[in-house]
Amino acid sequence: MKLSDLQQWRERAVRDVSLRGERRAWRIVISMGTSGIAAGARDVMRAIMDEIERQELECVEVSLTGSLGMDDFEPVLRVEHAGEEVVYGRLTPDAARRIIAEHVRQGRKVERYVIGLPKERE
Repeated sequence: MKLSDLQQWRERAVRDVSLRGERRAWRIVISMGTSGIAAGARDVMRAIMDEIERQELECVEVSLTGSLGMDDFEPVLRVEHAGEEVVYGRLTPDAARRIIAEHVRQGRKVERYVIGLPKERE
């Protein structure tokens, strides 16, 4: 990671602090366990963050977690919206950008990468 990457993360964090108390409509949870990082989760995370910023999507919250328990499918992320969860796996940065463009922007799941069926939150 370069110094410029850290500065970008700092700027995003400062911007997000003011929104911390608000509940955002979309939540993306990126698996950043050891196997996820080895499989390219950092690049997927950067692609997600860059695409959210590029499209100026303030309704999306991104959080990081350890392993989601799906090591064979890493990199993995979970999209949460309106009580529904969709898990995507075997991701690339391009696939991550596509998930933002199609699932978050248009409400259409990207079936090619779905590895977990949606479930209602209790």
